[in-house]
Amino acid sequence: MTAYSLLDLVPIVRGGSARQALANAADLAKHAETLGFTRYWVAEHHGMAGIASAATSVVIAHVGHATSTIRIGAGGIMLPNHAPLVIAEQFGTLDALFPGRIDLGLGRAPGSDQRVARAIRRTLESDANAFPQDVLELQSYFADDGQTGIRAVPGAGAKPQLWILGSSLFGAQLAAALGLPYAFASHFAPGLLDDAIDVYRRNFRPSEVLERPYFMAGYNVFAADTDEEAELLASSQQQAFVAIRTGQSIQLPPPVAGYSESLGAQGSAILGQVLSASAIGGPEKVREQIAAFIVRTGADELMIASAMYDHGARKRSLEIAAEVMRGI
Repeated sequence: MTAYSLLDLVPIVRGGSARQALANAADLAKHAETLGFTRYWVAEHHGMAGIASAATSVVIAHVGHATSTIRIGAGGIMLPNHAPLVIAEQFGTLDALFPGRIDLGLGRAPGSDQRVARAIRRTLESDANAFPQDVLELQSYFADDGQTGIRAVPGAGAKPQLWILGSSLFGAQLAAALGLPYAFASHFAPGLLDDAIDVYRRNFRPSEVLERPYFMAGYNVFAADTDEEAELLASSQQQAFVAIRTGQSIQLPPPVAGYSESLGAQGSAILGQVLSASAIGGPEKVREQIAAFIVRTGADELMIASAMYDHGARKRSLEIAAEVMRGI
Protein backbone atom coordinates (compact mmCIF):
# COMPACT_ATOMS: atom_id res chain seq x y z
CA MET A 1 0.00 0.00 0.00
CA THR A 2 1.21 3.51 -0.80
CA ALA A 3 1.81 5.46 2.42
CA TYR A 4 -0.13 8.68 2.92
CA SER A 5 0.73 11.77 4.93
CA LEU A 6 -0.54 15.31 5.49
CA LEU A 7 0.96 18.70 4.67
CA ASP A 8 -0.70 21.50 6.63
CA LEU A 9 0.17 25.13 5.88
CA VAL A 10 -1.87 26.06 8.97
CA PRO A 11 -4.21 28.32 6.99
CA ILE A 12 -5.59 31.50 8.51
CA VAL A 13 -9.07 31.89 7.07
CA ARG A 14 -10.57 35.24 6.15
CA GLY A 15 -11.77 36.87 9.36
CA GLY A 16 -9.91 34.29 11.43
CA SER A 17 -6.74 34.45 13.53
CA ALA A 18 -3.41 32.72 13.92
CA ARG A 19 -4.60 31.48 17.32
CA GLN A 20 -7.52 29.64 15.74
CA ALA A 21 -5.37 28.34 12.88
CA LEU A 22 -2.92 26.83 15.36
CA ALA A 23 -5.73 25.26 17.39
CA ASN A 24 -7.06 23.77 14.16
CA ALA A 25 -3.58 22.44 13.33
CA ALA A 26 -3.41 20.46 16.58
CA ASP A 27 -6.92 19.13 16.07
CA LEU A 28 -6.19 18.18 12.46
CA ALA A 29 -2.99 16.37 13.42
CA LYS A 30 -4.83 14.35 16.07
CA HIS A 31 -7.48 13.49 13.48
CA ALA A 32 -4.86 12.45 10.92
CA GLU A 33 -3.24 10.24 13.54
CA THR A 34 -6.50 8.34 14.10
CA LEU A 35 -6.90 7.92 10.33
CA GLY A 36 -3.54 6.21 9.83
CA PHE A 37 -1.60 9.05 8.25
CA THR A 38 2.14 8.34 8.42
CA ARG A 39 3.34 11.87 9.09
CA TYR A 40 2.12 15.43 9.57
CA TRP A 41 4.27 18.24 8.15
CA VAL A 42 4.16 22.01 8.32
CA ALA A 43 6.14 24.33 6.06
CA GLU A 44 8.20 27.47 6.54
CA HIS A 45 6.59 30.47 4.85
CA HIS A 46 7.10 34.10 5.79
CA GLY A 47 5.21 37.32 5.27
CA MET A 48 2.03 35.58 4.07
CA ALA A 49 -1.30 36.70 5.45
CA GLY A 50 -2.91 33.28 5.20
CA ILE A 51 -0.22 30.99 6.66
CA ALA A 52 0.53 30.60 10.38
CA SER A 53 3.51 28.20 10.21
CA ALA A 54 6.39 30.70 9.93
CA ALA A 55 7.88 29.63 13.29
CA THR A 56 7.98 26.08 12.00
CA SER A 57 9.79 24.31 14.83
CA VAL A 58 7.47 25.95 17.40
CA VAL A 59 4.41 24.73 15.51
CA ILE A 60 5.87 21.21 15.34
CA ALA A 61 6.28 21.20 19.13
CA HIS A 62 2.70 22.42 19.52
CA VAL A 63 1.44 19.57 17.34
CA GLY A 64 3.72 17.06 19.03
CA HIS A 65 2.10 17.68 22.40
CA ALA A 66 -1.33 17.09 20.83
CA THR A 67 -0.38 13.73 19.29
CA SER A 68 1.40 10.56 20.37
CA THR A 69 2.34 8.30 17.44
CA ILE A 70 2.21 10.12 14.10
CA ARG A 71 5.53 11.39 12.74
CA ILE A 72 5.74 15.19 12.82
CA GLY A 73 8.07 17.54 11.07
CA ALA A 74 8.90 20.19 8.52
CA GLY A 75 8.10 20.02 4.88
CA GLY A 76 10.16 21.98 4.98
CA ILE A 77 12.74 24.18 6.57
CA MET A 78 14.20 26.63 4.03
CA LEU A 79 17.83 26.10 4.97
CA PRO A 80 19.28 29.23 3.28
CA ASN A 81 17.32 31.26 5.85
CA HIS A 82 19.19 29.68 8.77
CA ALA A 83 22.59 28.73 10.08
CA PRO A 84 22.77 24.91 10.03
CA LEU A 85 23.80 24.94 13.70
CA VAL A 86 20.55 26.67 14.69
CA ILE A 87 18.48 24.07 12.84
CA ALA A 88 20.52 21.27 14.44
CA GLU A 89 19.71 22.74 17.86
CA GLN A 90 16.01 23.23 17.08
CA PHE A 91 15.47 19.77 15.66
CA GLY A 92 17.75 18.19 18.24
CA THR A 93 15.41 19.70 20.82
CA LEU A 94 12.36 18.37 19.00
CA ASP A 95 13.97 14.93 18.77
CA ALA A 96 14.59 14.99 22.53
CA LEU A 97 10.97 15.97 23.18
CA PHE A 98 9.43 13.52 20.69
CA PRO A 99 12.01 10.76 20.11
CA GLY A 100 11.60 8.68 16.98
CA ARG A 101 8.91 10.95 15.54
CA ILE A 102 10.72 13.92 13.99
CA ASP A 103 11.17 14.58 10.26
CA LEU A 104 13.31 17.38 8.85
CA GLY A 105 12.62 18.21 5.22
CA LEU A 106 15.11 20.67 3.74
CA GLY A 107 14.52 23.09 0.89
CA ARG A 108 16.61 25.81 -0.71
CA ALA A 109 13.87 28.31 -1.64
CA PRO A 110 13.42 31.38 0.59
CA GLY A 111 9.77 30.66 1.44
CA SER A 112 9.08 34.35 0.79
CA ASP A 113 9.77 37.19 -1.62
CA GLN A 114 13.12 38.99 -1.78
CA ARG A 115 12.02 41.79 0.54
CA VAL A 116 10.97 39.36 3.26
CA ALA A 117 14.04 37.21 2.65
CA ARG A 118 16.25 40.23 3.33
CA ALA A 119 14.41 40.90 6.59
CA ILE A 120 14.96 37.28 7.69
CA ARG A 121 18.63 37.05 6.75
CA ARG A 122 19.60 40.75 7.07
CA THR A 123 21.63 40.21 3.91
CA LEU A 124 21.06 38.30 0.67
CA GLU A 125 24.74 37.44 0.29
CA SER A 126 23.94 33.88 1.33
CA ASP A 127 24.14 31.77 -1.80
CA ALA A 128 21.37 29.24 -2.35
CA ASN A 129 23.98 27.22 -4.25
CA ALA A 130 25.67 26.64 -0.88
CA PHE A 131 22.68 24.47 0.01
CA PRO A 132 24.47 21.11 -0.48
CA GLN A 133 27.30 22.20 1.83
CA ASP A 134 24.78 23.41 4.42
CA VAL A 135 23.05 20.02 4.32
CA LEU A 136 26.38 18.25 4.90
CA GLU A 137 27.17 20.61 7.79
CA LEU A 138 23.78 19.88 9.34
CA GLN A 139 24.35 16.14 9.00
CA SER A 140 27.72 16.56 10.71
CA TYR A 141 26.12 18.21 13.74
CA PHE A 142 23.64 15.38 14.11
CA ALA A 143 26.35 12.75 13.61
CA ASP A 144 28.53 14.49 16.22
CA ASP A 145 31.58 13.60 14.14
CA GLY A 146 33.68 16.62 15.16
CA GLN A 147 34.16 17.90 11.60
CA THR A 148 32.83 21.37 12.40
CA GLY A 149 34.68 21.73 15.70
CA ILE A 150 31.36 22.67 17.31
CA ARG A 151 28.97 20.42 19.23
CA ALA A 152 25.26 21.06 18.85
CA VAL A 153 23.49 20.73 22.21
CA PRO A 154 20.77 19.54 21.82
CA GLY A 155 21.43 18.07 18.39
CA ALA A 156 24.52 15.89 18.69
CA GLY A 157 23.37 12.29 18.28
CA ALA A 158 19.81 13.27 17.39
CA LYS A 159 18.20 11.22 14.65
CA PRO A 160 15.52 13.21 12.85
CA GLN A 161 14.67 11.69 9.48
CA LEU A 162 16.22 13.97 6.85
CA TRP A 163 14.47 14.62 3.53
CA ILE A 164 15.45 16.73 0.54
CA LEU A 165 12.57 18.73 -0.90
CA GLY A 166 12.28 20.35 -4.29
CA SER A 167 10.27 21.45 -7.29
CA SER A 168 13.13 21.26 -9.80
CA LEU A 169 15.82 18.78 -10.77
CA PHE A 170 18.38 20.24 -8.34
CA GLY A 171 16.79 18.65 -5.27
CA ALA A 172 16.34 15.34 -7.08
CA GLN A 173 20.05 15.25 -7.94
CA LEU A 174 21.12 16.15 -4.40
CA ALA A 175 18.82 13.63 -2.73
CA ALA A 176 20.09 10.92 -5.07
CA ALA A 177 23.75 11.81 -4.42
CA LEU A 178 23.29 11.82 -0.62
CA GLY A 179 21.10 8.71 -0.53
CA LEU A 180 18.22 10.53 1.17
CA PRO A 181 14.44 10.33 0.67
CA TYR A 182 13.09 12.92 -1.76
CA ALA A 183 9.80 14.85 -1.73
CA PHE A 184 8.64 16.72 -4.81
CA ALA A 185 6.30 19.71 -4.48
CA SER A 186 3.90 18.62 -7.19
CA HIS A 187 0.96 19.96 -5.17
CA PHE A 188 1.85 23.48 -6.35
CA ALA A 189 4.66 23.11 -8.94
CA PRO A 190 4.03 19.91 -10.90
CA GLY A 191 5.80 20.89 -14.11
CA LEU A 192 9.01 18.86 -13.66
CA LEU A 193 7.49 15.99 -11.70
CA ASP A 194 8.20 13.17 -14.16
CA ASP A 195 11.73 14.38 -14.90
CA ALA A 196 12.53 14.70 -11.19
CA ILE A 197 11.34 11.16 -10.48
CA ASP A 198 13.57 9.83 -13.26
CA VAL A 199 16.64 11.81 -12.15
CA TYR A 200 16.25 10.76 -8.52
CA ARG A 201 15.68 7.06 -9.14
CA ARG A 202 18.28 6.73 -11.89
CA ASN A 203 21.06 8.46 -9.94
CA PHE A 204 20.30 7.23 -6.42
CA ARG A 205 23.29 6.06 -4.36
CA PRO A 206 22.57 3.88 -1.32
CA SER A 207 23.57 5.39 2.02
CA GLU A 208 23.64 4.45 5.69
CA VAL A 209 20.08 5.70 6.07
CA LEU A 210 18.50 4.44 2.85
CA GLU A 211 19.26 1.40 0.71
CA ARG A 212 16.94 2.25 -2.20
CA PRO A 213 15.23 5.40 -3.44
CA TYR A 214 12.15 6.56 -1.56
CA PHE A 215 10.00 9.09 -3.38
CA MET A 216 7.15 11.21 -2.03
CA ALA A 217 4.87 13.35 -4.19
CA GLY A 218 2.80 16.30 -3.02
CA TYR A 219 -0.84 15.92 -4.03
CA ASN A 220 -3.94 18.03 -3.44
CA VAL A 221 -7.10 16.28 -2.29
CA PHE A 222 -10.42 18.09 -1.98
CA ALA A 223 -12.89 15.35 -1.13
CA ALA A 224 -16.50 15.48 0.00
CA ASP A 225 -19.56 13.26 -0.06
CA THR A 226 -20.53 14.60 -3.51
CA ASP A 227 -18.60 15.89 -6.51
CA GLU A 228 -20.49 19.18 -6.34
CA GLU A 229 -19.62 19.82 -2.71
CA ALA A 230 -15.96 19.02 -3.34
CA GLU A 231 -15.79 21.45 -6.26
CA LEU A 232 -17.21 24.17 -4.04
CA LEU A 233 -14.81 23.46 -1.16
CA ALA A 234 -11.81 23.45 -3.52
CA SER A 235 -12.59 26.99 -4.66
CA SER A 236 -11.06 28.48 -1.49
CA GLN A 237 -7.64 27.05 -2.34
CA GLN A 238 -8.15 27.92 -5.99
CA GLN A 239 -8.66 31.57 -5.05
CA ALA A 240 -5.54 31.47 -2.87
CA PHE A 241 -3.45 29.94 -5.67
CA VAL A 242 -4.54 32.60 -8.15
CA ALA A 243 -3.84 35.34 -5.59
CA ILE A 244 -0.31 34.07 -4.90
CA ARG A 245 0.52 33.71 -8.58
CA THR A 246 -0.65 37.28 -9.21
CA GLY A 247 1.39 38.76 -6.38
CA GLN A 248 -1.23 39.00 -3.65
CA SER A 249 -1.10 37.73 -0.07
CA ILE A 250 -4.55 36.89 1.27
CA GLN A 251 -6.19 34.94 4.05
CA LEU A 252 -7.92 31.77 2.86
CA PRO A 253 -11.28 32.99 1.51
CA PRO A 254 -14.70 31.35 1.76
CA PRO A 255 -15.69 29.08 -1.14
CA VAL A 256 -17.36 30.62 -4.17
CA ALA A 257 -19.74 28.60 -6.33
CA GLY A 258 -18.62 28.44 -9.96
CA TYR A 259 -15.31 30.16 -9.21
CA SER A 260 -13.15 28.31 -11.73
CA GLU A 261 -15.68 28.88 -14.49
CA SER A 262 -15.71 32.62 -13.76
CA LEU A 263 -11.98 33.07 -14.36
CA GLY A 264 -10.52 34.60 -17.45
CA ALA A 265 -7.85 33.02 -19.60
CA GLN A 266 -4.97 33.93 -17.27
CA GLY A 267 -6.64 32.60 -14.12
CA SER A 268 -7.76 29.41 -15.87
CA ALA A 269 -4.22 28.79 -17.11
CA ILE A 270 -2.83 29.26 -13.60
CA LEU A 271 -5.28 26.78 -12.09
CA GLY A 272 -4.88 24.29 -14.91
CA GLN A 273 -1.14 24.14 -14.32
CA VAL A 274 -0.98 24.29 -10.54
CA LEU A 275 -3.83 21.84 -9.90
CA SER A 276 -2.76 19.15 -12.34
CA ALA A 277 -1.67 17.01 -9.36
CA SER A 278 -5.03 17.08 -7.61
CA ALA A 279 -8.14 15.06 -6.88
CA ILE A 280 -11.42 16.94 -6.52
CA GLY A 281 -14.69 15.09 -6.03
CA GLY A 282 -16.71 12.54 -4.13
CA PRO A 283 -15.18 9.26 -2.92
CA GLU A 284 -15.33 7.40 -6.23
CA LYS A 285 -13.95 10.23 -8.32
CA VAL A 286 -11.16 10.86 -5.82
CA ARG A 287 -10.32 7.15 -5.82
CA GLU A 288 -9.94 7.12 -9.60
CA GLN A 289 -7.78 10.25 -9.66
CA ILE A 290 -5.46 9.17 -6.86
CA ALA A 291 -5.05 5.68 -8.29
CA ALA A 292 -4.12 7.10 -11.70
CA PHE A 293 -1.54 9.41 -10.11
CA ILE A 294 0.05 6.55 -8.18
CA VAL A 295 0.25 4.43 -11.33
CA ARG A 296 1.83 7.35 -13.20
CA THR A 297 4.47 8.16 -10.58
CA GLY A 298 4.99 4.93 -8.65
CA ALA A 299 5.24 7.17 -5.57
CA ASP A 300 6.15 5.40 -2.34
CA GLU A 301 4.15 7.99 -0.43
CA LEU A 302 1.66 10.79 -1.10
CA MET A 303 1.89 14.01 0.88
CA ILE A 304 -1.69 15.21 0.81
CA ALA A 305 -2.45 18.94 0.91
CA SER A 306 -6.01 20.17 1.33
CA ALA A 307 -6.60 23.69 2.62
CA MET A 308 -10.31 24.36 3.15
CA TYR A 309 -12.18 27.27 4.68
CA ASP A 310 -14.38 25.04 6.84
CA HIS A 311 -12.41 22.99 9.38
CA GLY A 312 -15.07 20.31 9.69
CA ALA A 313 -15.22 19.83 5.92
CA ARG A 314 -11.44 19.53 5.87
CA LYS A 315 -11.54 16.76 8.47
CA ARG A 316 -14.17 14.96 6.42
CA SER A 317 -11.97 15.29 3.33
CA LEU A 318 -9.12 13.59 5.19
CA GLU A 319 -11.45 10.77 6.23
CA ILE A 320 -12.37 10.12 2.60
CA ALA A 321 -8.73 10.39 1.49
CA ALA A 322 -7.61 7.91 4.13
CA GLU A 323 -10.34 5.44 3.20
CA VAL A 324 -9.37 5.72 -0.46
CA MET A 325 -5.66 5.23 0.28
CA ARG A 326 -6.33 2.16 2.42
CA GLY A 327 -8.28 0.62 -0.45
CA ILE A 328 -5.69 1.22 -3.20
